[in-house]
Amino acid sequence: MDLSNQIILFVGLLFLVSITASILSARIGAPLLLVFLVIGMVLGEEGLGLMFQDIQLAHLIGSLALAVILFDGGLHTDRNNFRVGLKPAVSLATVGVLVTAVLTGLLATWVLGLPPLYGLLMGAIVGSTDAAAVFSLLHTAKLELKQRVAATLEIESGSNDPMAIFLTVVLLELILSGQTGLDLMVLFEFLRQMGLGALLGIGGGWVAARAINALPLSPGLYPLLALALGLTLFGATSVAGGSGFLAIYLAGVLMGNSRMQSAQNIRRFHNGMAWMSQIIMFLMLGLLVTPSELLPTSLEALIIALGLIFIARPIAVVISLFPFRFAWREQLFISWVGLRGAVPIILAIFPLLMGAEGASTFFNVAFFVVLVSLVLQGWSLPFVARWLQVDIPPNANMVQRVELDIPGQPEYELVGYQITGESPVLNRPPAELTLPEGVKPALLVREKRVMSVYECGTLNLGDTIYLACPQSQIALLDRVFVTVKVPGRLSDKKFFGEFVLNGNTSLEALAMMYGFPLPEDSKGHTLHSYLNRKFDRPVVGDRVRLGSIELVVRDMQGDRCEKVGLKLLA
Repeated sequence: MDLSNQIILFVGLLFLVSITASILSARIGAPLLLVFLVIGMVLGEEGLGLMFQDIQLAHLIGSLALAVILFDGGLHTDRNNFRVGLKPAVSLATVGVLVTAVLTGLLATWVLGLPPLYGLLMGAIVGSTDAAAVFSLLHTAKLELKQRVAATLEIESGSNDPMAIFLTVVLLELILSGQTGLDLMVLFEFLRQMGLGALLGIGGGWVAARAINALPLSPGLYPLLALALGLTLFGATSVAGGSGFLAIYLAGVLMGNSRMQSAQNIRRFHNGMAWMSQIIMFLMLGLLVTPSELLPTSLEALIIALGLIFIARPIAVVISLFPFRFAWREQLFISWVGLRGAVPIILAIFPLLMGAEGASTFFNVAFFVVLVSLVLQGWSLPFVARWLQVDIPPNANMVQRVELDIPGQPEYELVGYQITGESPVLNRPPAELTLPEGVKPALLVREKRVMSVYECGTLNLGDTIYLACPQSQIALLDRVFVTVKVPGRLSDKKFFGEFVLNGNTSLEALAMMYGFPLPEDSKGHTLHSYLNRKFDRPVVGDRVRLGSIELVVRDMQGDRCEKVGLKLLA
């Protein structure tokens, strides 16, 4: 009895320390996942002496945690991101992983003195970016990236694990069987895994969304039902010979972009589950490693890590994104965000499970590469984003946000804003506000008294106003009510320019007004048609200089450039 209580106390304190470590992480700019990893190492056999060497259990926990993290990532992936990020992300998740694995494998062969297949295995283990690391760092760094970049990174990190797992397993089987070459069966196995993963993921997500809507349950059970359906799909796909990781990610995307009961509760629950999974997984991996065993191969592992970061990943990005219109700044940033996290360490467990020769070397090198990646790339992520100018002014965080789950109606939310001294709407009547299409003021709370927005006069300091807003318009509504100020970040005015133009403004009229030469073949074009031709699929933050002005895409409605900022250049 006492032992059970002591274990519960220890686990509770461990979670409490890990969660509160996020405050320290934010203050010093350290990647939170690195903090979890270090806590695990401190608790381990060469720290406080906690022993954990169960490789089979570590593989099970790691796979389960990754499945939950990918499911949450899919639930939070906006379908609009697929408009601009799907094709380049798929290219990075397949061709990019293969190129990275081959180049890193050749380097590992030379540095570690391994046979070619063993070197390629090392490259495959560290060849994929990690969804947990990318999702976590992009969100905790509070970075608002250009949609083209953010969408590509998130979809890539959520879909490239299957490729790395496939390469790792194939190379291990070749090594253990004594074969030296590939055959058509390898290609067939690849198509089978990816095809089944995609097919069952999309179909399973569609079925799961409808099952949630069809079953009359207590509201608290819907998040658990979603998790159960996701894990069932993951297991069933894996048993059938497909990629369970790809299936659960795609199912999350389908469910997250479907009309479901308690959708907001489901997303919030799984966000918490994803954080818990990350804590458990990185603590466990920190416990699993023996720090002193990293030292003998530390120099070789550092060379491999630097080669991966500065050579293999950039070359893979350039090759993968060659058919797409990515600016060099965007390609450089995508290269830098090739973060390695838990996936390489979990893949490095495979040789241990299968009894491959030199398996401990693979594990120690992969662990060291992850440490270097989290420290070097993770720590510098916000600074690199600003230096390369791929971030945009952030949206505000709403004071309150409640989903209006009305059957058969469009997806509306009740959004609340508290009026502060910096609110741009302070002392203005609600009736005079220019609100996005479909937004309707609902009520106002003033000094604990609820009133109609039309009887309040002007918006006073301390008021809280609530508005019914379509989910697609929330970002625009933020900019009406909140002035976001983040140290080191540009304001809306500095980023987008002094004036806001409609997308249907004539480019010729603008050229006559500001005296810049009209670009060739642009007669008769509006700002929307010109920018659409210039960027193929423009996103917020895309910019083009024309003489003494700069045009900056400010608002996109689907494929249409609705608002354009005009910036006067000195």
